[in-house]
Amino acid sequence: MTVLQGPLVDRDAWSAVGKCPIEKTMAVIGTKSAMLILREAYYGTTRFDDFARRMGITKAATAARLAELVDAGLLTRQPYREPGQRVRDEYVLTEAGTDLMPVVWSMFEWGRRHLSNDSRLRLTHLDCGADATVEIRCAKGHLVPPAELGVEIRRKGNPTVATE
Repeated sequence: MTVLQGPLVDRDAWSAVGKCPIEKTMAVIGTKSAMLILREAYYGTTRFDDFARRMGITKAATAARLAELVDAGLLTRQPYREPGQRVRDEYVLTEAGTDLMPVVWSMFEWGRRHLSNDSRLRLTHLDCGADATVEIRCAKGHLVPPAELGVEIRRKGNPTVATE
């Protein structure tokens, strides 16, 4: 269990509604199609028709999700033109979109471990071929297991004093 610290300990004294980073993130990526578009963009898909075809969703749903992800700053539009065709847009992950990918890979790993035993897909380290995992590490590089994870409020402008 994650340990709530400081004023967060009294769960009845505060509410995270509207302030929680999880809630705000889910408002942006909380649909299946949004997550699948991010997955496809990371795999290199850039064109509208390819997103719709590879995800098996309608063009209307594809257009809506792509627009939402562009508005949220996770994708950017880049114009391209095939010879003899009109100018169209490609959709490419932004830095913010790339930063979100550990969340997607965590979902990949959880689903692989807990929802089906028939998947042969694995995350691997291309350099050595070993399985890759998503993990939480502190700023000092220590692996942080769930039982050692804390949540605290940091005051704006107040640096935290690090102790060893």
